[in-house]
Order: sequence, then C-alpha cells, then structure tokens
Amino acid sequence: MRNRYLLGFFIVTILLSSCGKGGQGELVGVYNKKFRNNRIPLGMVYIPPGRTLIGISDEDINNSQSSPSKMTSFSAFFMDQTEITNAEYRQFVNWVRDSIAVTSLGPSGAPAYFQAQPQGPAGSTPLGGTRNIDWRKVGNGSQLWSNKSGGYGSKLTDMYYSGADAIPGRNEIDIRKLRYAYSYVSTDLAAEGRNDPSKKRQDFIVTYTDLPDPSNPNHHSSIPVYPDTMVWKVDYSYSQNDPMVKTYFNHPSYDDYPVVGVNWEQASAFCVWRTRFYESVAVARKQPLNARPEYQLPSDAQFEYAARGGNVKTKYPWGGPYVRNTKGCMQANFKVGRGNYSDDGGLYTVNVKSYFPNDYGLYNMAGNVAEWTITAYNPSSAPMLHDFNPNFTYVAKTSDSKYKKRKVVRGGSWKDIGFFLQNSVGTYEYQDEARSYIGFRCISAYPGTDISYKN
Repeated sequence: MRNRYLLGFFIVTILLSSCGKGGQGELVGVYNKKFRNNRIPLGMVYIPPGRTLIGISDEDINNSQSSPSKMTSFSAFFMDQTEITNAEYRQFVNWVRDSIAVTSLGPSGAPAYFQAQPQGPAGSTPLGGTRNIDWRKVGNGSQLWSNKSGGYGSKLTDMYYSGADAIPGRNEIDIRKLRYAYSYVSTDLAAEGRNDPSKKRQDFIVTYTDLPDPSNPNHHSSIPVYPDTMVWKVDYSYSQNDPMVKTYFNHPSYDDYPVVGVNWEQASAFCVWRTRFYESVAVARKQPLNARPEYQLPSDAQFEYAARGGNVKTKYPWGGPYVRNTKGCMQANFKVGRGNYSDDGGLYTVNVKSYFPNDYGLYNMAGNVAEWTITAYNPSSAPMLHDFNPNFTYVAKTSDSKYKKRKVVRGGSWKDIGFFLQNSVGTYEYQDEARSYIGFRCISAYPGTDISYKN
C-alpha cells in the first residue's frame, strides 16, 4: 500500500511539472540560451545607435554634388579601434599557410593535427566524413614546420620555391600557393530569387575555390592572401622605395603599422576568415554560431558616422576645423604641402595608435592609410539611398567592366592632401587593385538595440 502512495505521488509531481513547462496548451515561447551579449570584442570599440548629418560639410572642390548633406540614422555596431595591422593580417596569412600544409599531409600523414574521427553508436565503426584540423595542436605552426623530431618540415618541401624560382641557400614559402577558399550565402542573390520556385539554395551560395566551375556564375577563383609588397615600387615612378618592398610586411619594426598592398577582395576574405575563426570559439563555449554577428567591411556611411565621433557637421574626426591642434602639432598623417610629408611625424605610414583618437575612441579615421568600405562607388546613388543604414553594394565579376569594380575608400592617407581627410569626402579604387596607401578595418553589428539596454 505504501508503494502505491509513493507511485501516485510521483505521477502527480510529473504532471504538475509538465503543466509548468507549457502544458495545458498555453503559449510560452521557445527561448534561446542566454549568454553575455554586451562584451565588446577585443580591439574594437562600441559605436552607439543614433542619427547625424552625413555628407559634404565644407567645400566641394570637385563640384560633384554627389554627397549632399542628409540626416541619417544608424544602428549600433562594433568597429576596430585601429586599422588592421601587419601583425594581425599575418595571423590570417599564417593560418592559411598552416591549413594548406596540414591538409596536404592529410590524416594519414599527420594524424596528430586532426581531430578524432566522429564515433558511431557503441560497438559500431567510426562515422565517415571529413576530419577537421585540430588548431589547438597546430598552434603557431612552429612545430609543424620544424625539421626536428616531431616536425613535418621535410614533408612540406612542395610549399617552398623550387628549381629556378628558388634562391640558393634559402627556404622561402611560395606565396603564390597561399590562397583562401570559402563559401557563403549571398543575401543579395537570395532576395532576387526568393519568389522564383525554380531556385534552390545552391543558387544563392557564392564560392571561392581553387577549381571554379566556369559554367557556374557563382564560382570564383580562391583569394591569394599574401599582400602585394611590390605596391611600394609600382605606385611611385622614379622613387626609391625598394627597402619598403623588402621589409614593410615582415620586419618587426612594422608589426603595428597598417597592412597595405591588400585589395578589396583580400580584405573581404579576411573578414570571412575572422568570422569563421571566432565561430570555432563560440562552438567550444556552446554558443550559437551567430553569437557574434559576422565581421565585414564598414559601409561608406558607417565609416563617416563613426569618424564623426558623435559630433555633427564637423570637418575632421578630431572635431575641429583645422589640421593642427592648439600647440601647432599635426593631428593626422598626410601630405602637409608640396613635397612635405614629414611635418606630421611620418614619411610613410605610422603606428596605428599614433595621434589622438576621436570621441568614439577610434584612431586614424583620417590619414595614415585610406580604408576600404563595402560600398560600391556610384556618384549618382545618393538620391536612392535610404535614410537608415544607407548602403549600395555590388560585387563585380572578373568579366565586368572596370567601372563596376569601383569601391569607395575613405579617410585619406599619408600621401593625400588635407582635403581627403574630411569626414564627408570619399574616393574610389578598383576592387582588384592593391595600393601602398589603402588598408582597412572591420565592423561587427551589435545584436540588439543598445549595449546599455537589458535584452
């Protein structure tokens, strides 16, 4: 009898608990796992939501009238405090290098660098599928490339220049082999084909691969990731810049200088890699893949909004109308006058934390290097743009006209005159062209209204 009472008690308890979790037909919702959402990513600053006047705030020397002043609102986002440095971009290059090396060795050649094969039910054979690289064991790659015991340097000779391409006595990585392949779902293609019943998801996937399918318009060649160091020579006729060609990207003196020689396609690939790099951390923390929204280049308007630092109609990011401060010091790295590159403290680029930041804490939003944006350059697009998070995009194909390959660059650079340092001034460069005066920084959307709100 006592056992019956206990059994009845447990049954009633279970029924009551089920009612409390959505029983009796009530709508209670399905909530995602909560996690700390107000953590600012390392090296970034928070740009709050708000509104400001964007567009020409001073003289329009070209009389283009392509950027009329307009009140515009923006949602919150994170932005890199500085331009991406040589050291940071080198992490991307080395990751691609190590990824290609480990993949070429394969699970049979370097089993220690691959994750364990997924297991099936107890007593069954292991499940099939691709084995992922174990990046915790790869580390910085020093052991992987070592010729000592436990290293695989002797098996990676195909990664080096060889034959007539090699300089005797040197082992140099063949940078032509450092290419990044990736895929993503294009929301632009998805928006175009959303009402077409013949379309499948594969029609919206853009792929950069070593072996693109010529018959597939969404297939493109993989992206070479190593910066074009020759820009220091080819950008300037009759100028002795050979030392910069040989040292700028790899000498420790330039580690915290902005990376240059990177075209728009390479900068975009870096953003994809940075997103995927963090996703692996999110998975380890048992967070959703979109715990941190994807990294991307800022739009033209976002760059201007961030550059203004919360101020309205200011000419420069530091808020004042002059390029010198009250002590007579230059406030940015640019071409001060004819033949005068040195009065601001730097002949070429300078450390990314040189000069004072703007009111949002962003360094060098004017000068040092101009910066890529995600926005396609179209001088007649201004009337079409929305007054909330405006942007105009187009990813040009290799076969497209050069005019479709133009992308907006912002901020002016060390070799530009003061006019191009203005918050409202932008120019363009072709997406497949790298320059010694163009770098970039990333943004990531804030998933919410404001970081100070409790979601």
